[in-house]
Amino acid sequence: MYRPLADEIRPQDLSQVVGQEHILGPDGILRRVIESGQIPNMIFYGPSGVGKSTVASIIAQQTNRALRKLNATTAGISDIKEIIAELDTLMTPGGVLLYLDEIQYFNKKQQQSLLEFMENGKITLIASTTENPYFYVFGAVLSRATVFEFKPLTPLAVRAAVERAVAFLIERRGTPIELEEGVLDHIVSACGGDVRKALNALELLFSAAREDTITLADAEAVSQRSAMRYDRDGDEHYDILSAFQKSIRGSDPDAAIHYLARLLTAGDMISPCRRLLVTAAEDIGLAHPQVLPIVKACVDMAREIGLPEARLPLADAVILLATSPKSNSGDSAISAAMADIQSGKHGDVPDHLKDSHYAGATKMGRGLDYKYPHAYPNRWTHQQYLPDRLKGTVYYKYGDNKTEQAAKKYWDLVKGE
Repeated sequence: MYRPLADEIRPQDLSQVVGQEHILGPDGILRRVIESGQIPNMIFYGPSGVGKSTVASIIAQQTNRALRKLNATTAGISDIKEIIAELDTLMTPGGVLLYLDEIQYFNKKQQQSLLEFMENGKITLIASTTENPYFYVFGAVLSRATVFEFKPLTPLAVRAAVERAVAFLIERRGTPIELEEGVLDHIVSACGGDVRKALNALELLFSAAREDTITLADAEAVSQRSAMRYDRDGDEHYDILSAFQKSIRGSDPDAAIHYLARLLTAGDMISPCRRLLVTAAEDIGLAHPQVLPIVKACVDMAREIGLPEARLPLADAVILLATSPKSNSGDSAISAAMADIQSGKHGDVPDHLKDSHYAGATKMGRGLDYKYPHAYPNRWTHQQYLPDRLKGTVYYKYGDNKTEQAAKKYWDLVKGE
């Protein structure tokens, strides 16, 4: 029966696992937990192909537990009950380690069905998820488990696994095979830190090799776009968008362009368009107010022409924003004002500002003492605008950029401050 290469050469002990040094290195906390033999309920969080299921299998072997695997996309409560029925039988003398893949697909009731057995220790649960468990795993399960984050593998770690796989495939083949220069480098870089993708591509290349040679052209054909990790409804989507906006805010045009490229390569144009409009107002704002209509025009143009040409106006907008002076004084002002409103600090509108364009307004004292600014020098006169309860409150503080400081200088002169 056919077995995928990734399964055939799956590591059998921790020394063979590549990457994850932060938790599996000599002083890594997960390694120490495994070596102690006292295995708690755990949640492995991280992208596909980085060793989550492999580590679970090693734990089962080293602790003499019967390993049972379920995938939450297809399993249900009945499957869990079948595993529970095996407890305290000759089939599971050392207990059961249940590896539940993609736990985020279990609903609340299904996840709750695990709680009793997580608490009494009859089942050790290792759940894995590619999504942030703090968003997708219910609190009762989270409180009974320890979360370990698995990170995408570095190119160096992937290369170690790929070179081991090449040696295995050549030995299994029984005859030598030549890999053109750049083949391994391309496989390692194109897999995006997913060793399973790299091994699948390698296995396919060996199967399709002609005249005992694997060409770089073939390697590029089987691994095109494979490095892209992106799910518009997933954790990675929001991480990339967050990095995109923070790179613009941090005035790093190279990083901002990098994240824009990742979004556009995944076919997502709407998300960066929205973030560009927000960033123009939130992070540049009054320091360079002219960018607001410019970015709006770039976004409108991108939406009009669509991909792939939309990358051009969007790239211009990104670079313009990243290299513009920054100010969040508008954001700070409205946030402070809304915080006061939400906490109940507002008050009645001063009488002289109230609408007086109706019969009876004068009798009610509305608008009687209003001073029309255009009737005074420099179109300004001292007058109270805030409610009495907030008199003297300062929400807007001039930013230290050239544009806002020029406005401050003007108004300080007019107001005699």
